Amino acid sequence: MRVFSKLLAIVLLPLFFAMSASASPLKVGFIYVGPVGDHGWTYMHDQGRLMVEEKFGDAVETSFVENVPEGADAERVITQMALSGMDIIFATSFGYMEPMLAVANKFPNVKFEHATGYKTADNMAVYSSKFYEGRYVQGVIAGHMSENGKAGYIASFPIPEVIRGINAFYLGATSVNPDFDIDIVWVNTWFDPAKEGDAAQVLIDQGSDIITQHTDSTAPLQVAQQAGVLGFGQASDMHHFAPDTQLTAIIDDWGPYYVERVQAAIDGSWTSADTWGGMDTGMVKMAPMTNMPGNLAEVALSLIDQIESGELDIFPGKSIGDLLGMGEYLEGIDAIVPN
Repeated sequence: MRVFSKLLAIVLLPLFFAMSASASPLKVGFIYVGPVGDHGWTYMHDQGRLMVEEKFGDAVETSFVENVPEGADAERVITQMALSGMDIIFATSFGYMEPMLAVANKFPNVKFEHATGYKTADNMAVYSSKFYEGRYVQGVIAGHMSENGKAGYIASFPIPEVIRGINAFYLGATSVNPDFDIDIVWVNTWFDPAKEGDAAQVLIDQGSDIITQHTDSTAPLQVAQQAGVLGFGQASDMHHFAPDTQLTAIIDDWGPYYVERVQAAIDGSWTSADTWGGMDTGMVKMAPMTNMPGNLAEVALSLIDQIESGELDIFPGKSIGDLLGMGEYLEGIDAIVPN
């Protein structure tokens, strides 16, 4: 009987360890450039992380590090995540591209995903959204709603993603008012409520009665509310922070993408990919149209339908390479792109 028990144990032991290994949760790491409470960019990425937890339950174990500066600090944090046994790591800011690529080359068995970049490897994918589609719609709304014919644009860093958005906003506004003007303030940060708020006030003092932004805090919208001018939210629906000011907001919906990629990591089908989703895929959405006439809201919703269907091409004649490498303002924007 003892011999039989020992033989049974010998046979079943490898199966037990195999089952234990397969039952181990997939470790998923996220690296954020700002705080999860910014109610903008980082907040929406973290909402995607929470969607992963809700979808997979005990099959995954997620963790995140917030407020990670781009550059050497990012490489250190990504390395620490890889060393801690992460199976897949998402880095959610443009400046994480080179640090993540360097770490990916050292850890070929870890899966890496970089948001808004353009460099890939066998174990490193990139993903982003066509935010500029929403900015075009915002520009059209601004063209109709601005009494002064001028909007203030708070920009973070002079990278193609941000310049592309400025150009799209300008195209939308000038399709309504050919003389529309935009003033641009570069704050050289993704998240700094004080700097963003000060920039909004400067733009308002210079005559902008519409405030928009490619930064992550609610401060510009709140300053606009205090000044009695209109504005747009960024990355999430910020209506709660400026109920009398927000016209609409671009909503970054990362959750479905994160669920899809984690599922691929779980079932073994994950491969490096280059994903650039827009309104047609649901990665870019718009908050409800508020503080505007009903007929203008209908115009905005019609534009969204045209973009989703492919009927409206915001940059006709431009290739994907042209868009991804866009580094100059369109003719008519009276400003200089900083170095």
